[in-house]
Amino acid sequence: MHFELSSEQQMLVETVRRFVETELYPHEKLVEDTDNVPADIAEDIRRKAKELGLYAVNMPAELGGGGLGTFDTTLMERELGRASYGLQMMIARPSNILRGCEGSQIEEYLLPTIRGERHDCLAMTEPDAGSDVRSMRTFARRDGDDFVINGTKHFISHADVADFVILCAATGEAGGKKTISCFLVDFDTPGLTRRRGPRCVSHRGYHQCELIFEDCRVPASALLGELDKGFELMGQWLGSTRLQVATTSVGRGQRVLEMATQWAATRKQFGQAIGKFQGTGFKLADMKTELEAAELLTFRAAWKDDQGTMTDTDAAMAKLFASEALARVTDNALQIFGGMGLMDELPIERFWRDARVERIWDGTSEIQRHIISRALLRPLEA
Repeated sequence: MHFELSSEQQMLVETVRRFVETELYPHEKLVEDTDNVPADIAEDIRRKAKELGLYAVNMPAELGGGGLGTFDTTLMERELGRASYGLQMMIARPSNILRGCEGSQIEEYLLPTIRGERHDCLAMTEPDAGSDVRSMRTFARRDGDDFVINGTKHFISHADVADFVILCAATGEAGGKKTISCFLVDFDTPGLTRRRGPRCVSHRGYHQCELIFEDCRVPASALLGELDKGFELMGQWLGSTRLQVATTSVGRGQRVLEMATQWAATRKQFGQAIGKFQGTGFKLADMKTELEAAELLTFRAAWKDDQGTMTDTDAAMAKLFASEALARVTDNALQIFGGMGLMDELPIERFWRDARVERIWDGTSEIQRHIISRALLRPLEA
């Protein structure tokens, strides 16, 4: 593995960094204060991203996407991660599950999403089924040429601005375990209710919603992939989203480190810059080291994915270490800023709050450790 960037990759990084700094940073305070990304700003960001070729970069070029591999997409995600989540998610990277679209689904869902005409979200988590996906209660029952769906989903990110949902629902049972299938469901389908969930302290402007299915009838053509094979599709999605969490954590951590370093170099106490005190300087050293390690773990997983050799353990290690490193980095940065770090006049308290969710969504840190330890013990039949 050799991670020295090519000239093309360096150009990608520089282009995205400029876009983030000029098109996203100026709106962060507004989004933080209002917990909302105004529609006109969202549309302007999408338009400019499309003009630069930054939209749907993870989708195949022959379908109109950017055609970037996982490593190049990771480079882009790192730069986007520096900005407010509500703003950076306007530059859509559609769910990889949509690559499973077939027949009419391609024209109805996949291609419009790549073009930015439609927007997706994914519904997996339930009030009683978070990490334990197999225990989900939302059930899709076959009824002639249709499926009838009943159940509730919550913590569904971005659902308030999506046009359709990629729904994961139980469809049967095999070997004492529920079988899962995926469906494409438009939000104007009768029997589907969407409402905003409780306000979250992390990532203002990027909302989570509750979806209630009450005898929601969809045609059999809404089935995405094979019946009872949705767990496999979800596995493909989780690998890519865990990498996304890892790489955006690295990008945000790098921005926080830059701000903390600047503060430590200019803030004076006892007649000298606070960065000269070992208590502060050593914090900066630890922050830098952890972020470099997190980046290398993430790059390694992304590189392996391009080679077709990434494992669940690779993605889990990247997500686990990067998200926990971000937590330590933001906490140390707040300590360096002192009392000012807790004031909303500066963005440090926002970074600190936003970092907390990274250890929970897309699989908690405990789930990542379970994946890693299980891979170690399985060959020993333990």
